[in-house]
Amino acid sequence: MRAVIQRCARCEVQSEGEPCGRIGQGLVVLLGVQQGDTEKDADYMVDKILHLRIFEDGGGKLNRSVMDISGGVMIVSQFTLLGDCRHGRRPGFSEAAEPVRARKLYEYAAAACRNSGLQTETGRFQTDMTVSLDNTGPVTILLDSRRLF
Repeated sequence: MRAVIQRCARCEVQSEGEPCGRIGQGLVVLLGVQQGDTEKDADYMVDKILHLRIFEDGGGKLNRSVMDISGGVMIVSQFTLLGDCRHGRRPGFSEAAEPVRARKLYEYAAAACRNSGLQTETGRFQTDMTVSLDNTGPVTILLDSRRLF
């Protein structure tokens, strides 16, 4: 599983022109599911997402997590994070999980975030979405459940 995590002041997602989720201060998570991923990968990602210390404390240091600030989490499916651009000019997506499996793990991760007690919103799986956000910092973090980076 791969994720791009952005700290935000607010985020709103529309799917095919219709609003489907909105959060205030918190994290926007673009989440890609890779072939071979399991619930163990999702558990690792959710634990990292909820406990990353990327919000400032009283001294201005990045020392607080989204849990610490009771922020929101917006999770948007993003199979293009698995795009392989090493050959040619058109990305290949052969490493992305099949849609049925990807949806299951995406929904599993979203449920795990909701179970934390934080407001958790999502985009709509396999639709054309527009993500509007105010990225603060900016702070952007890359995660990979296989710890490739």
